[in-house]
Amino acid sequence: MTGEVRVQLVGDGARKVGRLTLDAPKTLNSLTLDMVEVLAETLLSWRDDPCVAAVFIDGAGDKAFCAGGDVQALRNSSLATPGGPCEYAENFFAREYRMNYLLHTYPKPIVCWGHGVVMGGGLGILAGCSHRVVSERTRIGMPEITIALFPDVGGSWFLNRMPGQVGRFLALTAANINATDALFAGLGSHFLGADQREAVVNQLAAQAWSDDADSNRKAVTDLLSALAPSAEQPAAQVEPVLSDINSLMAGDDLAVIVDRVENYSGENEWLQKAKAGLLHGSSLAACWIFRQLNETRDASLSEVFRSELRLGANVLRFPEFAEGVRALLVDKDRNPAWSFPDVRSVPEALIGQFFEEPEGAPVLELPE
Repeated sequence: MTGEVRVQLVGDGARKVGRLTLDAPKTLNSLTLDMVEVLAETLLSWRDDPCVAAVFIDGAGDKAFCAGGDVQALRNSSLATPGGPCEYAENFFAREYRMNYLLHTYPKPIVCWGHGVVMGGGLGILAGCSHRVVSERTRIGMPEITIALFPDVGGSWFLNRMPGQVGRFLALTAANINATDALFAGLGSHFLGADQREAVVNQLAAQAWSDDADSNRKAVTDLLSALAPSAEQPAAQVEPVLSDINSLMAGDDLAVIVDRVENYSGENEWLQKAKAGLLHGSSLAACWIFRQLNETRDASLSEVFRSELRLGANVLRFPEFAEGVRALLVDKDRNPAWSFPDVRSVPEALIGQFFEEPEGAPVLELPE
């Protein structure tokens, strides 16, 4: 085991399956910089190794694939150098986004076992893989508004590609979704029972792989599609209220959107909980989340990650993020002292500053 990631090659044939297991179950497999480095360097090695035909990524334990990045470490870095540069945190983002980009552009099939909690950085890994398995206990979320961050790790890419206004809704409300919702939103590609994980690994290991990546990708698709799920899919939460989501999130005026959500009086419990997520989150973060999604709607994948690094570095250098993490995860009083009481109070000029190039920020070096 290296850097809390287990690295294995499985299979008896000439071509094997590389298995990467996030192995920090006590922290719900939250990502550290060391873990990100191991993932990236191993993936690069296997990408160019003809003996590795496919990759399988999972998380240790039964509770989570990955609950995200170690935000307390990011907060410590932010507090250590007020106004930045925040060396550890900004380099973490740069290295993590490099790894995410590698997943999105990987030539070989990658199966991600997205069981249990899949949030933040964990969702970034899942979304970048070619085959994304979700289970009956999958719980997906991008809760960044609650700590004054934003849906990064490629969120600007995959949220903008969801049906209707679902991506905008999830980003602004921190709403959790299940496996059925993930399939509808395009985050999941296959549904299987949580107890089928090792059976899938064994079948992948026994696969007669070719030297053609496209053929191998199809073989993985056929293998996963042929398996009968051992569990029942949860009831859909998103698709039944898609028209409500689209109505609530319509338009280019964030203040009007927030008003609509605040005035929602329907009886749908999932929408009511999502309403609370937006209203209790950082109004400043809501503004930069809204602008980031709008500005990257037509951006390329590389442009998305570069824009996320720029915004992330600026967010880390502003005290709102440290206060959000304090209230939610350090003191746990859930009473953050946000900088602004509502989105109308946030100066447009201040929001613009978060989208300027931050001095001394790391450069995003994307793998070729």
